[in-house]
Order: sequence, then structure tokens, then C-alpha cells
Amino acid sequence: MTLTPAMSGLILGCGVVAFANGLAFLVFRIDKDRAIQGEWRVSETTLLTLAFFGGWFGAKAAQRRFRHKTRKEPFRTFLNLIPVLWLLLAVVVAYEADMLNLPVFFTSQ
Repeated sequence: MTLTPAMSGLILGCGVVAFANGLAFLVFRIDKDRAIQGEWRVSETTLLTLAFFGGWFGAKAAQRRFRHKTRKEPFRTFLNLIPVLWLLLAVVVAYEADMLNLPVFFTSQ
């Protein structure tokens, strides 16, 4: 079987998302350890940015595993809104692709 450009992009995308989730999990762990030790902390902006750019599952897993930032508002709400933002972004991109007659990757032939 030949690897098509679409398959290559999918494999690369999965790798990037896996890396982002692992990185988010690790950074949440580091922040939790620093909080316990009373050291300099990772900013909430950094944590949320990592979650937004692909690391949401890792961030949520770390939040639950390490019981980190589970009651901190508005951080908790912002973290939980990220999948909603992704969904809205996907709808907008799909709508714009249709309006501009851009090629759709997953079509039946």
C-alpha cells in the first residue's frame, strides 16, 4: 500500500497531537511539583496555551491524576471550554471551505 499525502498528513498530525498531549501532561506535573515545593510556577497562560494547541487531553489527564488546578477559577472553566472552541473552529473552517469550494479530504467517490 502506498502512503498518500493525505495519509502522511494524518500520521504527522497524530504525532503532533500525541507530542502536545505528552508535553501538556509533563508541564502540568512540573507545575504541581513546583507548587508543592513553593517554587516558581508555570503561568496559567502557558498551561492553557499548551492545552489549546493540541494538549487538552494530556492537560485534563494531568489535572485529574495530580489533582492540580481542579478548583481554580477561571482556569478550570477556560480549560473546559477549549473543546467547545475547537468544535466552533471546525464548524467555521468547514463552512468556509464549502463557501470557497475548497477540496474536502474525506469524500466518497
